[in-house]
Amino acid sequence: MAQRVRKAVLPVAGLGTRFLPATKAMPKEMLTVVDRPLIQYAVEECLAAGIEEFVFVTGRNKGAIEDHFDSAYELEATLEQRRKTVELKQTQNATLKAGNAIFTRQQKPLGLGHAVWCARHWIGREPFAVLLPDELMVSSPTCTAQLVTAHEMTGGNVVAVMDVPREQTGSYGIVATRNEKNGLAEMTGIVEKPKPEEAPSTLAWIGRSVLLPEVFDHLEKHETGAGGEIQLTDAMAKMIGHSPFHAMRYNGQRYDCGTRIGFLEANIAVALHRRDTAVETRVLLNRLLKG
Repeated sequence: MAQRVRKAVLPVAGLGTRFLPATKAMPKEMLTVVDRPLIQYAVEECLAAGIEEFVFVTGRNKGAIEDHFDSAYELEATLEQRRKTVELKQTQNATLKAGNAIFTRQQKPLGLGHAVWCARHWIGREPFAVLLPDELMVSSPTCTAQLVTAHEMTGGNVVAVMDVPREQTGSYGIVATRNEKNGLAEMTGIVEKPKPEEAPSTLAWIGRSVLLPEVFDHLEKHETGAGGEIQLTDAMAKMIGHSPFHAMRYNGQRYDCGTRIGFLEANIAVALHRRDTAVETRVLLNRLLKG
C-alpha cells in the first residue's frame, strides 16, 4: 500500500523578473488572480488533496508570503467589530494551522532541483508533492488530488503532463512514455528543455508532481544540467527504472502565470468561472471588445 502524501514543497525563491516593476518589492507569488494571490491557489489545491504540511522554499524579500499565511490579529479584530463576516472568513481561510508551515531559504539561485533539495530535512523519507505556483490549475478534483490518486494506484512517482506545440518544447521538461491507459503512462525518460527536433514527445511536465524521497539522493550530488542549474528533471530521469514512475495527463485547465499574457488569461478565466464575478466580467469584456 502506498504511503499517504501528507507534505508539499512550494519553491518560491524566484525573482519574478518578467513582472518588473511590480515584483521589485513584492514576491511574484503574491500577485493576485482576482482576489487571491497565486500562492494561495497552490495551497488550497494541496489542502483539497488532503495535504497537511507545507515547506515553502523562499529567498530574500519573500516575507510577505509568510505573513499572508499567518494570523492577522488586528485585521481580524477590526473585521469582527465591523461585522464584516464574509471578509473575516476569507481572512481566516488564508491562515495555515500552527506548526503546519515551514519557511526555509534557498540562499543562491542554483535551480529548481536545488530548491527542492533545500526542503529535504522537513520532508524526511516520505512521498511528497511539488507545486510550482506560477502554474495555476483549475479543475475538480484538483491537479494535485489527481496525482495523489495516481500515486496511491502505482505506489511511485507521478508527474502531471499536457501536450504542448512542438515548437514550445524548448521551454519545458519533456517526457517519453509507453503503455498509456486511461491517461496514465509509464515514463521511460524526461529531458529538460530539448530542441524541438530532439524532443522525445510533446508531453510537457507542467509543474506538478508527487515524488518519492529517493529524489533527494540524486539532488544531493548537486550535478548541473540545462542552463548550468541543478535540474529537478535530471534527478527524476535517474529514478526511472529504479522505482515506479508515471506520467498523468492532467484533466483540467492550466494557466501559465509566469508570463504576462498567461497571467492576464488566468485572471479573466477565473473571473468568468466564479459565480460572484462571472456576469460582471462578461459584461465588461463585451464592452471592451466593442470599444
